[in-house]
Amino acid sequence: MTKEEKILFLHNSVTILHLIILNFLSFAFFTALFTFSYFSQDLITKDRIMQHNNSGFILYDVRGKPFFAFGQTKVISYIPSDRIPKNLQAAVIAVEDKDFYHHPGLSWKAIVRSLISNIKAKGPIYGASTLTQQLAKNDLLKPRKKFFRKYQEIILALLIEAKYTKSEILEMYLNTIYFGAGAYGVEEASQTYFGKPVQDISLEEAALLAGVLPAPSVYNPLFGDKEKAKNRQRIVLNRMYEEGYINNSQKEDALKANLKLNYKSGINFLAPHYALIVRDQLIKMYGDDIFRSGYKVYTGLDLDFQKEAEKTVRKHVEKLKFNDVTNGAVIMIDPKNGEVRAMVGSVDWYDNKFGKVNMTISPRQPGSSFKPIVYSAAFEKRFLTPASILKDQPVTYKTPGGLYSPLNYDRKFRGNVTVRRALSNSLNIPSVQVMSMLGVDRVLEMVNRLGITTLKDTNDYGLALVLGAGEVSLLELTNVYATFADNGMKKDPVFITKILDKRNQLIFQNKNTFKQVLSPEVAFLISSILSDAKTRFEEFGSALDNETGAAVKTGTTDDFRDSWTLGYTPDLAIGVWVGNSDNSSMDNIAGSLGAAPIWRELMDKFSNVRDYEFMPPSNIVQSKTCFHTAKKNSQQVTNEYFLKGTQPVKSCI
Repeated sequence: MTKEEKILFLHNSVTILHLIILNFLSFAFFTALFTFSYFSQDLITKDRIMQHNNSGFILYDVRGKPFFAFGQTKVISYIPSDRIPKNLQAAVIAVEDKDFYHHPGLSWKAIVRSLISNIKAKGPIYGASTLTQQLAKNDLLKPRKKFFRKYQEIILALLIEAKYTKSEILEMYLNTIYFGAGAYGVEEASQTYFGKPVQDISLEEAALLAGVLPAPSVYNPLFGDKEKAKNRQRIVLNRMYEEGYINNSQKEDALKANLKLNYKSGINFLAPHYALIVRDQLIKMYGDDIFRSGYKVYTGLDLDFQKEAEKTVRKHVEKLKFNDVTNGAVIMIDPKNGEVRAMVGSVDWYDNKFGKVNMTISPRQPGSSFKPIVYSAAFEKRFLTPASILKDQPVTYKTPGGLYSPLNYDRKFRGNVTVRRALSNSLNIPSVQVMSMLGVDRVLEMVNRLGITTLKDTNDYGLALVLGAGEVSLLELTNVYATFADNGMKKDPVFITKILDKRNQLIFQNKNTFKQVLSPEVAFLISSILSDAKTRFEEFGSALDNETGAAVKTGTTDDFRDSWTLGYTPDLAIGVWVGNSDNSSMDNIAGSLGAAPIWRELMDKFSNVRDYEFMPPSNIVQSKTCFHTAKKNSQQVTNEYFLKGTQPVKSCI
């Protein structure tokens, strides 16, 4: 190579080097500019930083408590730094980023060490992230190991450090970092592992939580390796001692302490059947994009109602196990707005055979709990009043399916009975008489108007429909009773009340449709009869009596396959089913024995009224009515309610 060629080669090499440097600087500049522009809005507030990278969605109850999460998302029970124990803050800093208070967001020494390690490993292993970089990576960036993302991480860390104090950065980090077992943030972690608020944890508990961070699936003591978790705790305590956060005596005491884990099932363990209903509704609204939304979905669920309902179902089903009872379900609805406060789909979600089947939406025969629908249609058509006389005597009907002879539950006959007595005591023979007056078409029209969707084809049902021969869901039937409770005003059952996006902007507000499907007068007549404890005592005794004065109706199907109890006050409607998911028979468990105790316990606990009396609307009149008894020339005079215009024209003598 000649001298001129060497000079030219050297010149070209320098030029290429300049171009490489220029391109690198241009790349660095434009990447920094792009990163700043793209994330600038998300750096404005702490909340935006913490919510940016949420995917999936979280469900919250009516009081704003999280109870279920779908996809990869953070549950933030936000705790300000002054309520996070100093020992926990020190433990995290000591083991994760000992120079946290002294660096500008990144550690050059650590970066150099990491580069050397990456070169030796012949591949990207990275590491060397400060707490600020981890905050940027976890809360703002995608989880990909690429040099471009690492550079963005550094830029964002510098921007975060420029805008926020060290205390604020540590606060954001501790409220969003993943601790394993489904727990995001220190409060969720403390509640999950120890069953108590984070401000109450001890030094040894703080060290255990900090030790989980590098590999939550490995080091968490609940589902990971307990020995590794204990060893990590030891490492954290030693680091805290080395950094001067604790003295040797404190370290030794913490190492000797007997850690008591008090596992508290949190997110994804509460109301799973309810959560799946919400998920399916969200998919209809947004498609599969919902799983990448980061939305906060607020629901009508009340966790207090839900937990108590689950506990009560378990307790009573356990009592009935020797009567061949294996399952139970509960729906609780607020009649004023239609919000579903609790849904227990089965006694045990984890039962491999039937636990995942939601019995609140599985159609079953409702037995006599269906009767109020038929009577409401008869009242509306003015075929009957509560004082009308029905015949409780042997009778046979000719039907397309053959001869049909209904019988009462107790196989007895009472002769002439009033409508009030017939419905209050759930007499079958008089109820079939009412059904024969109306016909299937009129009853199905009322059924569909009240919101039951499972009964459609008139050819499928006969007179036995009034006795619950058609299948309905507990959810829909309970909503019918909620309609009675609110004077005939029907609302669709509400699971989702509002939705916020990841920036806390309201994107959906439920506006439930209110529709008057029954007159207040007809609804009142049903409520008056179903809350008449004195009249129903003949058949039920005190089995349905409760502190609230609620209206209530039981149902029992043939061969004791289903036990139902549904009832309401103006502020709460509750439906209960007890039985077996495989439709096998129970051992003589009627609605008053199986479902009623659950219903009564929940109603007394959660309804806000006591000894309530349903008040008649303006178009209801009260009049004396005469009923001739079995005794010769004897009559019984009572006061009864009537739709205006249907009251007796002759007064009692």
